[in-house]
Amino acid sequence: MVRVLLFGRLADQAGWRERRLEAVSLGQLRALLADEDPDLAEALAGPGVQVAVDQAIVRGDPALTGPCEVAFLPPMSGG
Repeated sequence: MVRVLLFGRLADQAGWRERRLEAVSLGQLRALLADEDPDLAEALAGPGVQVAVDQAIVRGDPALTGPCEVAFLPPMSGG
């Protein structure tokens, strides 16, 4: 089971901050989210959005093994 967290404008857009889903890879998780909400999927794929798995920034399509946490982080603003 994957604990999915959305932060900032991503959570505002989705209307939720935390959910639990079954997925074996980040790609599969993105596909599940896209099936439910294409606009959210577009936002998650947007420039500057980073993904952390178990609090470590990842790239590509890592496997999601066992219970884990995936956080989608919007670009930071300010200075």
